[in-house]
Amino acid sequence: MSFGINAQKDSTQVDNIKATGVIKINSNYFNPLSPSKAAFYSAILPGLGQIYNKKYWKAPVVWGAMGTSIYFYLDNNKEYNRYRTAFKLREAGLKDEFTNVDGSLLISRNGLISAQKTLKSNRDLSLLTTLVFYVLQIVEASVNAHLLQFNTNDNLSFSPTIISNSNRFEIPKIGLKFKLSF
Repeated sequence: MSFGINAQKDSTQVDNIKATGVIKINSNYFNPLSPSKAAFYSAILPGLGQIYNKKYWKAPVVWGAMGTSIYFYLDNNKEYNRYRTAFKLREAGLKDEFTNVDGSLLISRNGLISAQKTLKSNRDLSLLTTLVFYVLQIVEASVNAHLLQFNTNDNLSFSPTIISNSNRFEIPKIGLKFKLSF
């Protein structure tokens, strides 16, 4: 394996130059508070940071993801409470909703216990998913606001090339060369 490092003398140092006039800075190009505002807005109302960044299509995605996980949390919680109530009634010797009129059981005691465990686990997982979506949309809004401040015009490009080693043809080598052109 071989490495090559090339260097050149810095030719940008110039002495005795004076600038005249007024330097104007485009305030729309770089706003250091923009990422924190986007994160704050997303923390207040999910999707608002994406709207602040003018990425309007992302807000319904955030709302859909969080709404779906909240729906599953509420549904699993409702079903868990239903089976929990039936279990408590059966343990107290009373009739529950899973007991027929003739006294036969639709679901056994072990079935009620198993259903409670499964529904509680699903409920907790839905809550965790909601929290993860909430945090991710805050991070996404902040990172997106950071990335909006970078110059992404067409003059910035990446063009990989293959360079053969003229000294040793028999040994294949793989390498990478970066060339910046302004």
